[in-house]
Parts: sequence; C-alpha cells; structure tokens
Amino acid sequence: MIKVGIVGGTGYTGVELLRIFATHPQVQLQAVTSRKEDGMPVADMYPSLRGRVDIAFSSPDNARLTECDVVFFATPHGVAMAQAPELLAAGVKVIDLAADFRLQDIAAFEKWYKMPHSCPELLKEAAYGLPELNRENIRKARLIGNPGCYPTTMQLGYAPLLKAGVIDASHLIADCKSGVSGAGRKAEIATLFSEASDNFKAYGVSGHRHSPETLEQLGKLTDDKVGLLFTPHLVPMIRGMHSTLYARLIKDIDNAALQALFEDAYKNEPFVDVMPFGSHPETRTTRASNMLRIALHRPDNGDTVVVLVVQDNLVKGASGQAVQCMNLMFGLEETTGLMHVPVLP
Repeated sequence: MIKVGIVGGTGYTGVELLRIFATHPQVQLQAVTSRKEDGMPVADMYPSLRGRVDIAFSSPDNARLTECDVVFFATPHGVAMAQAPELLAAGVKVIDLAADFRLQDIAAFEKWYKMPHSCPELLKEAAYGLPELNRENIRKARLIGNPGCYPTTMQLGYAPLLKAGVIDASHLIADCKSGVSGAGRKAEIATLFSEASDNFKAYGVSGHRHSPETLEQLGKLTDDKVGLLFTPHLVPMIRGMHSTLYARLIKDIDNAALQALFEDAYKNEPFVDVMPFGSHPETRTTRASNMLRIALHRPDNGDTVVVLVVQDNLVKGASGQAVQCMNLMFGLEETTGLMHVPVLP
C-alpha cells in the first residue's frame, strides 16, 4: 500500500484527492492537514465521504508527513517549495498541484506569481506532470509539478498538430471557459452565487499566469517559435472546462488525415477520447471523471482547424491528473482508481 499524505485537504482539489483515494485499491491515507480544522474528522466537513474516509485533519506540525511514501500539496502557490526539500530528503515523493514546480523559467515564475522561488535546485529536477506528453520522465521522478487546468486542454489539443508541423505555431488562439470551482474554495466576491450565476465574463485578457506555462511546454513540441493568444472566461457552473482552440493550416492536409493525427496520437491513452470529426463535446460528459474529450472541425474546409477540448477542471485538470502521475511513479497501472464514469445528467 502507498502511504499518502495530503497537505491542504479542505479545498476543492484536496477533497477531489480524498474522493479518488476513497476507492483507490493501493492507497492508505496517512495524513490530511489543516491548521484550522485540526482534529475534525474529514467526513464532518465533507459528508459525501462518510463511511469512506475515517481519518481526521491534523495540524501540519503533527502530521508526520516524512513517514509517507508520497505527499500531495493541494495548497496555494509557495507552500510546496517551502516543505519539499525536507520531504525529499526523507525519501518522500512530492506532487504539487500548485505552480511551484511547473515553470522551469524562474524569472517567469517570479513575475507571474509575485514571489521568489526558494529551491531552484529542486526545480531543475521536477517533472512536468502531463502523462500523455511526459510519461517516461514522470515514471522516474520524485518531484512532480502538476499542470494547470487550462494548459492541460491547450497542450493536448495542439500537440498532434504541432508535432506534425501542419499549423502556423506562431499564431495560436485559445478561447477557454472554466467553472467557478477553478477559483478555489474561498470567500471572494467574484465567485459568490449572486455574482457568478446568470453571468459570463472574460478575465486575464491582457495576460494570464497559465500562458508562460503553456508556451514553455508547447515549445518542446516544435522547432518553430510558438505564439499564443489565450483568453480565459468564467462560466456559471461549478465544474467543467471547455477550450476552443484555433490554428491556421500551412500544409495541404485533408480532414481524414487531420483526424488520423489525433487518433494515432491518443489511440493508447486511456483518458483522452478523440471523438468523430465534427463532434461537439460537452463538459457534462466528463463531469467527475478523469476523461478529456477532443473533437476537430474545419469550417468551410478552409485553412483554419478548430479543436474542441472538454474536461473536468478538478479531475483531469487537477487531482485526477495528479493521481495518474502517482500511479506511474509507483509502477501501478496508470488507470488505477481513476476509472470513474462521468456523472450525467
């Protein structure tokens, strides 16, 4: 059994980890930390876990995280890099769901996250946790930087096209929407029901912290310079993400060959579903699952290819992907504990 610790168990990604681990056959929950809720049974805060999770929250000072095999950080940016050196020195693997180990460019990290990076020597060895594009590095890693939710959709949506060299990499456009849970479990005016419900808005138009992460990773897929115009939007639903990606074709390729690029790229990927050409994937078809669905369009058979990508931002976009990485790191079947059927309606 893998002894698992979760730092920050009271947020949405934390409870998603708990939900997944409640039925994971190879996991033993060792510690779930929260200073404020120290001693409270986890199931008292999240009644959905009654009868499934019998552990109580513990203060980080008393959690004995160094006795775990792996520790997940479901915390704000900056927490994991403060604690990772001690855990790694004790032989504990670390998976961070925040941004501390996503960006190799320290200057970009410090610019976008407004804090110094405290362990750049560890950053160099961190593996980027997107299994479909970085599986072998994840298998060998002891430290994972889990991808952002938006970057997951953009990378998996653009990867086959960039690798094949059939699009203009310098002018990519990503029009993305996320449910409100992507903002985290906190009291904030913008995410109050009266503010977010019956409303739709863009944010981060002049620049978003997921842009440098996505550019850094897309740049590994092509020798061409990548340019990305990324606009995120907040939609009035709890969970779910829909990314509409645009790219200009620069090679003569028919629709069947375009579809084949994606089907070949993801034919052995258990969590990527390439739908028939011209399909319209819906966010509800991935709700509460680790599945990501992709569909291609080519309006008027012109020179623009449109890639539609949907996922659950809390699962494949966060906690499910982190568990996918853990499975690889410990030599388990990648799908272990993650074969939940999406919840519909």
